[in-house]
Amino acid sequence: MQQPRPDRGVLGVLASGTGSILEAILGADLPVAVVVVDRPCRAMDVARDAGVPAQLVARTDFGAAFDRAAYTARVVEALERHGVQAVAMAGFGTVLSAAVFERFPGRVLNTHPALLPAFKGWHAVRAALEAGVAETGCTVHIATEAVDEGPILAQESVPVLPGDSEDSLHERIKAVERRLYPATIASFLTSINDKLETRT
Repeated sequence: MQQPRPDRGVLGVLASGTGSILEAILGADLPVAVVVVDRPCRAMDVARDAGVPAQLVARTDFGAAFDRAAYTARVVEALERHGVQAVAMAGFGTVLSAAVFERFPGRVLNTHPALLPAFKGWHAVRAALEAGVAETGCTVHIATEAVDEGPILAQESVPVLPGDSEDSLHERIKAVERRLYPATIASFLTSINDKLETRT
């Protein structure tokens, strides 16, 4: 029996780069209400081409004086304006403060190019190669204020091949992410929808 589909417009996506993960999310016909970016990037064009609102919440300060709390409040406001119930981080380049996790408790998802808890941080693929591991992979998890922490929802391994470069290994991980992340988001949104129906 087919599971009920969540209402349209419950997912907000945070992106900063080329939008390849965003393309996979949109290609899976997930109910994206808005795409929020922290800098001008291709992800904005990907959203607009799909008919999804794209909002630039520009980060103008990358120094020590950056007001992370104030910036996060602007991101949360943008998400709330579009009736978002859950958030998918898709290569978002700014670490957000606690406010987003308080506003969407247990409903912020992230994909990470490693088998967490191994190789946390921004350079996970490089770290896996430097460690000489036989396999790495990707993890979809509930994001928390602590970076690359939070309950794991799905994982899939990717072998490290002889002669792999950071780019070649990362590209194979991305191929898994583009399949695993949208499928995990879909299941997660269905569970949210079921809970909302139970309450009504």
